[in-house]
Amino acid sequence: MSMPDPSETFRQEARELIEQLEQGLLDLEQRPGDGDLVNSVFRALHTIKGSGAMFGFTEVATFVHEFETAFDRVRKGESAPTPELIAVALDAKDHVHKLIEEPGVQLAGGEAILVALRKIVAGGAAPAPVPAAAAVAAPASAPAAGLWRIRFRLPADCIAFGTNPLLLLEEIAGIGPCVVRALTDQVPPLAALDPEVPHVEWEVDLEAADPRAAIDDVFLFLRDGMDLSVEPVPSEAASPAPAAAAEIAAVPEAAHAAKEAKETKETKTPAAAAEKAGSSMRVPAERLDELMDRVGELVIAQARLTQIAASSSDIGLKTIAEELERLSSGLRDTTMGIRMVPIGSLFGRFRRLVHDLSRDLDKEIEFITTGEETELDKTMIERLADPLVHLIRNAVDHGLEDAEIRARSGKPAHGTVRLSAVYAGAEVAISVSDDGAGLNAERIRAKAEEAGLLTPDAKVTEAELFQMIFHPGFSTAKEITALSGRGVGMDVVKRTIDGLRGSIDLTSTPGKGTTATLRLPLTLAIIDGMLVRVGNGRYTIPLAAVEECVELPASADQVSRGRNFLDIRGSLVPFIRLREIFGCQTPPDEHQKVVIVSSGDMRVGLVVDQIIGNNQTVIKQLSKLHSGIKTFSGATILGDGTVALILDAMHLVGVGQSFEQAGRAA
Repeated sequence: MSMPDPSETFRQEARELIEQLEQGLLDLEQRPGDGDLVNSVFRALHTIKGSGAMFGFTEVATFVHEFETAFDRVRKGESAPTPELIAVALDAKDHVHKLIEEPGVQLAGGEAILVALRKIVAGGAAPAPVPAAAAVAAPASAPAAGLWRIRFRLPADCIAFGTNPLLLLEEIAGIGPCVVRALTDQVPPLAALDPEVPHVEWEVDLEAADPRAAIDDVFLFLRDGMDLSVEPVPSEAASPAPAAAAEIAAVPEAAHAAKEAKETKETKTPAAAAEKAGSSMRVPAERLDELMDRVGELVIAQARLTQIAASSSDIGLKTIAEELERLSSGLRDTTMGIRMVPIGSLFGRFRRLVHDLSRDLDKEIEFITTGEETELDKTMIERLADPLVHLIRNAVDHGLEDAEIRARSGKPAHGTVRLSAVYAGAEVAISVSDDGAGLNAERIRAKAEEAGLLTPDAKVTEAELFQMIFHPGFSTAKEITALSGRGVGMDVVKRTIDGLRGSIDLTSTPGKGTTATLRLPLTLAIIDGMLVRVGNGRYTIPLAAVEECVELPASADQVSRGRNFLDIRGSLVPFIRLREIFGCQTPPDEHQKVVIVSSGDMRVGLVVDQIIGNNQTVIKQLSKLHSGIKTFSGATILGDGTVALILDAMHLVGVGQSFEQAGRAA
């Protein structure tokens, strides 16, 4: 079994800390007086510095130390967290991220960032440099300097989580002259010694002017699980360092009694800490993917067993099949739940994007997110990042007007971009909306006619017209900017969403704003499907896309092929015959069925010979050779071991809508 790479472990933890750092800085810009946010940012920096030094990322530790020193002025109230400081701090965060991800690569600009940081924090309080210099000399010359005794025992799990006591002692030594003693009376015999448990208690005599705040910083992340005391030593008890060391080495009996009381507390603290640490664990994504594959194979095997049991008269076999079906269903739901990730982990990335766009475009923007707790498959979240970036950039660049134009329209100077997620049945609806000028339908139509996408006399709905935006190269921008205008963004959004078996709708009100809504399935791994037969072949339709099933009227056979419509409760719905698409040579069944499927607001009927029933469908991707076939989105293995292709409902809806347009034109 291969051991995990310590450097990669550090990178994984550092990514979370860097994300926490970025969110803290962005929050601090909105709430500059929030002391908890300042402390949160400082703790993230302190942890990155300590972990970087421990794992050998010395360049990271050195840079973050300077970063932390500058930000310490903010923590002490000597400088204000101004927007200028936050902007430079975000640049420093980006530099730290590059140092971690690209170790050994010479990166320019780091020193310039630190100089800018020092300049800003120094400008926040003009007389600050003089007291700072005086503070450095205080331990040696100030009358308030004295002898302090620090005694601590680290938490039982600290070594297992990477804490190095020697590094902590080095930080204490950096505060002032000190004498360090290791108290080893509680170290057990070698046979009973656990190398991951700190058995040594430490005692330090430190010369400083009240070091309690500095000591709190040293043990910032260990205070909850450790014993720590910082007490001044009376002047009459003070003596030269060697004598003091000899005197203090003999621990009084009272101290032993106190220590025993502490040990009673410690026997509970490690257990609580271990319980807390065991509540979650980091698992590589590859293992989850492999587990999902195994569960998929189990679902297929269970379906085969159920089919065999249905044709058997053995009661015992039927009982086992039912029990296995119950267990596999529970295991499937649990495994899928493990893969589900709150979408808030994705939403948080866009705050920095909006912050930078606001600065680059000189627009005041309020970014609001809702529904962060909505969960989605991790694969979906990873592939959604780029489409949402394009949508947000378009909303900010094209949607939101300048402050002067907004003022003339009676709007507030700052624009608003909202990013929300809600459950919608078996789907998740993610919306990006703005309160800008809205889409210009006349301009879109003119551009579509110019590009040959529409004829001048073609009649299309507003929703269909807005879909023209997603054609490759389509753009209504008057000029090309660094952000947009080349028409290469929205078609990427459309392709990505189609690849996720989702849909995208656009709604807009002139002068009020635009909303883009992405509708996506909860998972890409296992779905509920409707099994149908067309000719001699069997196919699966995703159940989430099915609205209803009706019988094909006998009169429908009299209608010309390719332009068929059904009257579904007063609404005309186009239908297509799958037999014609698949080229079936066998005669059709006498009573054919129509499965009504939908994508967004569009519906189409799929004519099949027989509806077999519903089943759990494990999706298998098609090979690269068949990737160009748009009618199918994948394949699945049925209970009898045969393969059934999964129909791409959205593609077929599009085909049906083209039939409808052709019928209306005729």
